Amino acid sequence: MIPVRDTPSGAMFQVKVHPRAKKNAITGEVGDALKLALTAPPLEGRANQACIEFLADVLNVPRSSVTIAAGESSRNKVIRVRGLAAAQVEARLKVASSQ
Repeated sequence: MIPVRDTPSGAMFQVKVHPRAKKNAITGEVGDALKLALTAPPLEGRANQACIEFLADVLNVPRSSVTIAAGESSRNKVIRVRGLAAAQVEARLKVASSQ
C-alpha cells in the first residue's frame, strides 16, 4: 500500500494520473504513488476536477475535503484529504483498490 502521512492540514498521499482512460478506476501503484485512470482529458483542469471527484467518492468525503496540494499541471500529484486520518484514508483506498 502507498504511504499516507498525517499533516496538520490533513492526510496526504501521491497519485499518478492517466487521463483519457476508458473508465475511472484505481489501476495499481507506481512507486509511492497510487495510479488512477480517469476518463477526463487533461485540458482546462478537467482531469484535476475528475481526480478530486473520483477520490472524494472513493473516500466517501465531500469534494471540498479533497484538494490537489501539488502537481496541478503534472500527472504526478500530491492529494490532501481534510477530515480523515492517514489510517482511515489507507483503509478506504485499500477497499476501493481491491474491487
